[in-house]
Amino acid sequence: MRLACGSYILLFNEGGIEVRKDARILYSNKRPMFVTVKTAFAVNAFYDGAYADTFASGEKIMARGTITVPTGSAFAFTDVYEAAGGGFKLSRTVEVLTAGDDLGFSTKVSLKMEASDDVHAYNCFAPGVWYKQNEFAPDSAIGKDLDNEYFWRMETRYALPLFAMQHIASGEAAALSRWAADATLPSTDIVRSENRTDPKCTVGAIGMSRPESKTLNYMYYGYGIRKELETETAGLSIDYVYPGGEGQLPVNRSYAGLDYHEKPKSFQRINHPVAAGFKQRYAVAVHFGQYDGFQPMMKDLWRVTYARLRDKLFEVDNARHFHNGMHILNRFTRQYGDSYGLPFACQLPDMDISSVSFQFGFVGQQPGIGYQLLRYGDKENVPEAFAKGVGVIDFWTKTAMTESGLPRMCYNPTLQGFEPYPHYIRMLADGIEAVLDAYLYMRRKGDERPAWLAFCKRTADWLVNNQNEDGSFYRAYYADGSIRMDSKSNTPSAIRFLVQVYLVSGDDRYRTAAIKAGEWAYDHNYRTMEYRGGTCDNADIQDKEAGIYALFGFLALYDLTGEERWLEATIGAADYTETWTYAWTFPVQAPWPKHPFNRYSISGQSIITIGGGADVYMAACSYTYYRLHVITGDAHYLDFAEFIHKNTRQSTDVDGSIGYAMPGLGHESGNFASQTLQSHYHWLPWCTFVEVDPASRLYDTFGGYEIADAQKLLPEERAKRNRIYDTFGREAKV
Repeated sequence: MRLACGSYILLFNEGGIEVRKDARILYSNKRPMFVTVKTAFAVNAFYDGAYADTFASGEKIMARGTITVPTGSAFAFTDVYEAAGGGFKLSRTVEVLTAGDDLGFSTKVSLKMEASDDVHAYNCFAPGVWYKQNEFAPDSAIGKDLDNEYFWRMETRYALPLFAMQHIASGEAAALSRWAADATLPSTDIVRSENRTDPKCTVGAIGMSRPESKTLNYMYYGYGIRKELETETAGLSIDYVYPGGEGQLPVNRSYAGLDYHEKPKSFQRINHPVAAGFKQRYAVAVHFGQYDGFQPMMKDLWRVTYARLRDKLFEVDNARHFHNGMHILNRFTRQYGDSYGLPFACQLPDMDISSVSFQFGFVGQQPGIGYQLLRYGDKENVPEAFAKGVGVIDFWTKTAMTESGLPRMCYNPTLQGFEPYPHYIRMLADGIEAVLDAYLYMRRKGDERPAWLAFCKRTADWLVNNQNEDGSFYRAYYADGSIRMDSKSNTPSAIRFLVQVYLVSGDDRYRTAAIKAGEWAYDHNYRTMEYRGGTCDNADIQDKEAGIYALFGFLALYDLTGEERWLEATIGAADYTETWTYAWTFPVQAPWPKHPFNRYSISGQSIITIGGGADVYMAACSYTYYRLHVITGDAHYLDFAEFIHKNTRQSTDVDGSIGYAMPGLGHESGNFASQTLQSHYHWLPWCTFVEVDPASRLYDTFGGYEIADAQKLLPEERAKRNRIYDTFGREAKV
């Protein structure tokens, strides 16, 4: 018996399964029924078996059998296979027939990788969690230590519940993903431990494993308990485990003084109860393909899974949301002595100000907010907002410049001076682009602000004079221009500003510097996927925002030159960056009564760094993804642009009904992989800025606050308006 999908044939033979292509066996499982039991000793032992009965039923294949473990517990498997969704679908039911002396169980769908048992022979993809061999991940991340036996993570940690393995030499890839976004809340009255049983857990884990024929449980202090098992392991496999587990992971805080020398680790497992009549029901998608490299594989499998699982669009009036955001920024921007700015942090729900400090970019976004305020105040006839916006830009241009030509990054009004904060290239780009935007806006009004332009040009001169020979910039500098952090991965952050200051000034040095930076980034960010260090308050690890700023930089070079290589790199950065966005949804509870997640979905939030929580920073990209759609005609970019233009709003009090101090407010970030939100429950200025800024640019370019409004324009008109550099800064050349 067989099922076919393209050139891949799923064969059923002697109670096992094989996946063949051109008569070659790529993947197999001789004993597809697999159960792990939590014994009376709270140690997990695993058993497997071949199907006892396999038969065709229409266009589906049914496979059944029972596993009875030494304690007498018996588990009946019914698996249904079919070709569906561009791949295969496996629907599984497992019923406990007899309960022996066991405390819990889990089951597994897996395929042995026939090409090699060496983990290093594969690149892996798990959205927001694992890219290639996770070489740019923190030491605590799954996959960082490839000598482990188990590489499983709960699927709620993944932006989409998807894990793929690609054999590097052949390009052949296999992927497992959850079939439907139908997870429910687990038990909320118990604490997650290293080996718990929860009948309500409906979330799996996806990853790979290469286990020994031994038990593996870590005691609470990280000591591994191993006992030989009779079950013969098959080698390296890609796995879907239900319910899920987390492991193996290093223990960051191990106990001191223990008399063993192994590296302490953890392996958290979730089990279902071994109770007669208890049933598991879950479904998994299986996809195969051959790709010319990692990036095509990542793009294709992300899109296939996205199309099946993408959450519905959130209903929001984006014009109203924009105005609510501007009301927030106007209300909380004020004069502090001789300075203008917004608080660094305010606690929700009442906006209790907890810290006052101004950052040039990143989480503070002070000049960016200044630009938005003066623009809003002028267009909407709100003199207070206009005056505050001008005040913010004036403050930074008069105060922040150093003798070296590198603006300072973080001002504290209590000290009436600057905090000792590194000069991050990414944070520099945020602020200096906004000062240039403000300069151009005022000049178009006939209000020349030469000091603002001089501030921008002096910064641009610093960038030109400090650019490395290879075109790169370092991640961070000291005020005198010496190196603070020597990673070069943030180089794309400077590109868009250099392009735009060239367009304003006509100085070819800035254009040359932008292209040199782009060439370095093309080779080192785009081609090798070295997107790391984009978040200034995290280590130099793989993250989303490095991808975002590469997207911004490459698109600016394409807008400037029209060269296809820059569009190629733009598409590459866009395809990488979107994979950090929670496109699916699952229920999450917040510990505070006034929180949007108690009512709305978490979809649209995006993972910050590998191993980190999630926030709304993808909101900053809706305008850019829409522009990319207009350039390429790719319908997926249109869909994704609208998705992040709407669903990111779900973490805000979008209509005032949640009970926050003002409608439109939302929290900075949180971790909800456990399905219980963990968060500082506070607002930072960037949270509102990244929602109003792309909305204002969408309006200025295409004439509406909704992407649907832009789509009403004739295609020729959209394309014409999308050439944003045709007239950029021309009236401001000096």
